[in-house]
Amino acid sequence: MAQKEERLPNRDELAESLNEFFTRVSEMIKSDLLGSSNQLELLERMNSRVAEEYKGYGDVASGMRVFVEQLKSKSGGFDEYIHQIEKIEHQVTEFEAVISMLDKHVSMLESKVLSVCQNTP
Repeated sequence: MAQKEERLPNRDELAESLNEFFTRVSEMIKSDLLGSSNQLELLERMNSRVAEEYKGYGDVASGMRVFVEQLKSKSGGFDEYIHQIEKIEHQVTEFEAVISMLDKHVSMLESKVLSVCQNTP
């Protein structure tokens, strides 16, 4: 019987130690899960905020798309005028070349007239 009494206190100490160990492990796991839960809650709030922000950007982008389409339809009407301007520019270039040739010819004629005028008594 003496041996049985000696074992009981050891078992109580072991049981208390194990109980304390499991209690602390349980508290540690609860704290870790609470921290993870708080992080997930924060992440969820951040995602909601970003979603609201991007929703506004989507509205802006949609408005911009409509505006760009309107500009394209308006600029399509200018294509004919642009073509006409390019034709006029080409004609002006040709006209400048003709004027340059005429200017050289007039200069040559002027030289001849001056030469004739100087040689006549």
